[in-house]
Amino acid sequence: MPTITSADGTRLDVTSTGSGPGLVVIPGGLRRSHHYRRLAESLADSRTVHVIERRGRGDSGPPGPGYSIEREVEDALAVLTATGSGELFGHSYGGLAALHVALRRDLTRLVVYEPAVSLNGSIDTTFLPEFERRLARGRSAGAMATFLTGLGFAPVGVVPMPVYTAFAWFLLQTPEGRENRELLPTLPAECRVTAGLDSDGSRYAAIGSPTLIIAGGRSPEWLRRVQPRLAELVPHARYALLPELDHNAPDQSAPAAVADLVRAFLTTDDAEAR
Repeated sequence: MPTITSADGTRLDVTSTGSGPGLVVIPGGLRRSHHYRRLAESLADSRTVHVIERRGRGDSGPPGPGYSIEREVEDALAVLTATGSGELFGHSYGGLAALHVALRRDLTRLVVYEPAVSLNGSIDTTFLPEFERRLARGRSAGAMATFLTGLGFAPVGVVPMPVYTAFAWFLLQTPEGRENRELLPTLPAECRVTAGLDSDGSRYAAIGSPTLIIAGGRSPEWLRRVQPRLAELVPHARYALLPELDHNAPDQSAPAAVADLVRAFLTTDDAEAR
């Protein structure tokens, strides 16, 4: 695909697969475009899937000094326009960006998997100073453990913190882990953007696009609590809970299952609330 340039001049790398109407995918935090390869391949029979390599990753340009949710929105808008796509999928932080895209532009369909939306303080970022201290000292494993426990992906008190840190160290030695380690410095800015957008959620009532909001039953409680509330706020939204899935279902643990639900919504508008 030819180079796509965002509104501020940042180069965007995009991976495309499949045939049919265009669906743009915005990856989540600590994720690269290749993490959504299996999701894209599962949808390739009915959609041309364009996965954005978000700024600060791979061959895309840097975040830039004025990084904000608006830069992510502009990136997605540039890809939607360049590819002629009308559908958008966002995961986690990418889901937050996708919602804000829908505030700027009407979409044919919008799908978000556990968007990182903070409603009335639901996302607790008090872990961030400690995370940044550990990162600045080169203690990537400690920083990762702080991030996972701080956001509830690893329950505090069940296992001692040194054990989490040791486990994080082990994970960061794998090829996937080394990539995560390289992306750890992107987290503080994204967390601050998320916290800065905390609200009662009323802004999302302005989304006019048909929307599917998906949650996994094995995700942290604060994530599961926010999604049905968000579905109540978005006028044309449906909410689907998949009890057996976790937060990384689209990119890691169950991309085919997520793709089945997404395909049903995009092609038949069949995604009943559960």
